[in-house]
Amino acid sequence: MSIKTATLNGVATLEIARPEKKNALTVAMYQAMADALNAAQADGAVRAVLITGQPGIFTSGNDIEDFMSRSPGQGSNNMDSPVFRFMRALLGIDKPVVAAVTGAAIGIGTTMLLHCDLVYVSDEARLAMPFVSLGLVPEFASSLVVPRLLGNVKAAEKLLLGDPFSPEEAVDARIANAVLPAGEVVNHARRVAERFNSLPPGAVRETKKLLRRASADEVLKTIAIEGELFGSRLRSPEAMEAFQAFFQKRKPDFSKFS
Repeated sequence: MSIKTATLNGVATLEIARPEKKNALTVAMYQAMADALNAAQADGAVRAVLITGQPGIFTSGNDIEDFMSRSPGQGSNNMDSPVFRFMRALLGIDKPVVAAVTGAAIGIGTTMLLHCDLVYVSDEARLAMPFVSLGLVPEFASSLVVPRLLGNVKAAEKLLLGDPFSPEEAVDARIANAVLPAGEVVNHARRVAERFNSLPPGAVRETKKLLRRASADEVLKTIAIEGELFGSRLRSPEAMEAFQAFFQKRKPDFSKFS
């Protein structure tokens, strides 16, 4: 399954654990993450959730081969697919979600951070949303949230050109709270998550809802719009060229498209 879960000291940990594939996410892993978040939501002993990856890699994004082997209803364009179940679970959990990022956080590895409550990144982290270079469009409401954080022109650098964020840029962009040495990120994030054990859970839940209230409906609507476009783009000729180039370890050639 490649998703490890554990609950200790009031913190439910969700660990992406597929280092042999650079923590690339399969459809089954999305379902496992959705199930873990829903279980944490239902467990009264859980006060916070910690999402982390492996040393040197948070996630390289979607496993292209796995997604291409799925029928459309199982992949990224069905609102009841595991991908969207994970998105809804992360948006819907009313307990604080803390992320600890080391190494690369590509695609949804970055966009999921937009919906976490506290994010800590390592000094060698690299965040990027290279959807366009794969013939795709942004997902997880990043086309809404990123321009609001950065402004349109800086958002274009990140979403149209796919330029990465350095750790410091992620903090400046208000995607992350702080940069820490790689060996300290997870422990620091866990200590932050454990702080919620001493806070009143009802007040925490209501405050989180208030913080997200203004954009909640827009986020859901944007996810649906992006999802429909993403699904259609996934099997577009441009995306096919990008995926074939990826598997053939060459640069894609988009010169034949207009």
